[in-house]
Amino acid sequence: MNQNVKEAEYLKNFLFSLILKSNEILKIIMKIVEGNINKNRKFIESKNVDILYAVDNGAINDFLHSRNSGLNQVLLAIAKKNKVKIGFDFNRILRNKGRERALILGRMMQNVKLCRKYKVKMILLNNAKNKYEERSVDLLKNFGLIIGMTGEEAKGAII
Repeated sequence: MNQNVKEAEYLKNFLFSLILKSNEILKIIMKIVEGNINKNRKFIESKNVDILYAVDNGAINDFLHSRNSGLNQVLLAIAKKNKVKIGFDFNRILRNKGRERALILGRMMQNVKLCRKYKVKMILLNNAKNKYEERSVDLLKNFGLIIGMTGEEAKGAII
C-alpha cells in the first residue's frame, strides 16, 4: 500500500513538471512577453511578439474618467495589424490581495472591452510558478467570464 502512494506521488510530481515545462516551451514557441506600461508600444510594434500580457504593469494611478490599463486605441490598432494577442494572466489575480487585486481586475475588464471593440484576439493564461498555482481549463474559462468575455470568447481564449 505504501508503495502505491509513493508511485502516485511520483507520477503526480512528474506530470506537474511536464506541465511546467510545456508552459516554458509554449513561451519560447509563442513568444509570450510580459508587458510594461512604458514599453507596451515597443513590444506591440515588434514582429517578434505573439502574446503580450500584464499590459498594466507599472501603472501607478488611474485617470479621472478611466483606468490606466496600459492599452488604448492606437496600441490596439497596431496590435491588430501585427497580429499580437493580448493575454490575461489569472495568477496575477491569485498572487495579489485587497485593493491591488481589485485594481488589476478593473484594468483587465477595461482591456477586455477595448480588445472586443478593436477586434484584437484575447488569450487566457495560467502563468503558474509552482504546482499550487496551476488551475484547470474550466476555471480559466470562468475567469474570462468574470472579466467580461463572452462564453465564446472565453472558450476561444484558452491556448
